Amino acid sequence: MKKKILNIKWQRLVVKGKTCPRCKGTEKEINKAIATLRKLLIPLGVKVSLKKEGLSLAEFKKNPLKSNRLWINNRPIEDYLKGEVGQSSCCEVCGTEECRTIKVEKEEYEIIPSVLIIKAGLDAVHNWLGKNKIKKE
Repeated sequence: MKKKILNIKWQRLVVKGKTCPRCKGTEKEINKAIATLRKLLIPLGVKVSLKKEGLSLAEFKKNPLKSNRLWINNRPIEDYLKGEVGQSSCCEVCGTEECRTIKVEKEEYEIIPSVLIIKAGLDAVHNWLGKNKIKKE
């Protein structure tokens, strides 16, 4: 059986090796979520892969909503959470640009909480399992 990989990609603004407080907070949450997902998915034979990509200030200024963006198996996290993208002012690193937020149900998050990352990751794996259902006799 081919091993499944849960691919998580995160993109954020990086200026002189530093990022904004919002992205820094999300990074901590991603690290917690990855550790939890790895433990939960070992019995299912699913490996968790994390790729972090930096955006230059020029790229960020062209499209601030590219920063603090998270994909799971090439789908935006908001797809799994039935959420939507919002934006709000952030900090001096980001300047006057409004940074990405995510709205899920009635809550808006500037920092993506680990619980939402875990939920989206498990939903992605559930999609695989749903395609390989065991038929009841």
